[in-house]
Amino acid sequence: MSQPLEEFRRQIDSIDDQLLDLLNRRMEIVKEVGKLKKNENSVIYRPEREMQIIERLHHKTAGLLNKQALEAIFLEIFAASRNLELPEKIAYLGPEGSFTHAAAESRFGAMSEYLAMPAISTIFEAVQTGKARFGVVPIENNQEGVVAETMDSLERFDLKIVAEVAQPIHFCLATVADSISSIRKIYSKDIAFRQCQNFMSKYLRGQDVHMIPVNSTSEAARMALKEGPETAALCSSVAAKIYKLPVLFDNVEDADYNLTRFLILAKDFINQKGKHDKTTILAKLPDKPGGLVNFLQDFHQRNINLTKIESRPVRGERSFATWFYIEFDGHRDDEPVQEILKKYDDRLIWLGSYVKAL
Repeated sequence: MSQPLEEFRRQIDSIDDQLLDLLNRRMEIVKEVGKLKKNENSVIYRPEREMQIIERLHHKTAGLLNKQALEAIFLEIFAASRNLELPEKIAYLGPEGSFTHAAAESRFGAMSEYLAMPAISTIFEAVQTGKARFGVVPIENNQEGVVAETMDSLERFDLKIVAEVAQPIHFCLATVADSISSIRKIYSKDIAFRQCQNFMSKYLRGQDVHMIPVNSTSEAARMALKEGPETAALCSSVAAKIYKLPVLFDNVEDADYNLTRFLILAKDFINQKGKHDKTTILAKLPDKPGGLVNFLQDFHQRNINLTKIESRPVRGERSFATWFYIEFDGHRDDEPVQEILKKYDDRLIWLGSYVKAL
């Protein structure tokens, strides 16, 4: 080993020792904060405070760490800190290794206790009944659109939106085969086949390959490992890692910017106001001419930017009645937002105000 390399490693070891001491000092303070919060019966998870810390460090940094790197490092530190204060159970859409699992871990860290749930509605039930403190559910993909089951569950259950997470979605082709030419079956979820069509048409041209849909990309990885070298999976890298399935091709999705937005849910949760907030409401408006346009005009008059509006059917009615899922910039405590909430008090359900991810 060269002398300069040994010296660099000694310097890194010395810095790591300092980091360890500082992190332990941070955890000691966190422990005291946890005691204070417990005595005051206040909330441990404060996503708006975490984002404030990351923003402050991003503006302060003068080195090689960009905002994305700072976020990855400090979100894991925050997660470890929360587990020291009060370990939490997190329900997510399973199975283990799903994209929802990855989104949950990106906010709650590897140390938290995770509950894999079989359906979106069961995540809501787990949080509603106290089986889990938080739930993580997908709300929309920028290639496929909204997740109807999540929107419908937001109307059915009495939960609040704590935060949103925008997660890049990358698929890999994983197999024990040495060459793609030997593959005869590919397992995956139907949405993955749709989002990887260009790759498959280019690399599997002329091959007799059967595309077999399964319930999840994690299940696809399990099946591909079980069935051997003529079988592959379109799955997440996390799923491939869990099942120890070699990755033959990475990032095989058609879109360069394939993002899924996830919501973090909890009971009786209210975020403090931050710099860049978003609010979500449900609106059940009168079925009469001008009902919707007059409602939307109130936002325009108050200079509130609407970012999403989706209609959903009212279940159990003979007519085609609808309610609306609406997102807009701002916090519940903002005066213009307060005016709208008071004006339509009996028509609106406030679902949460939280830090805007994008």
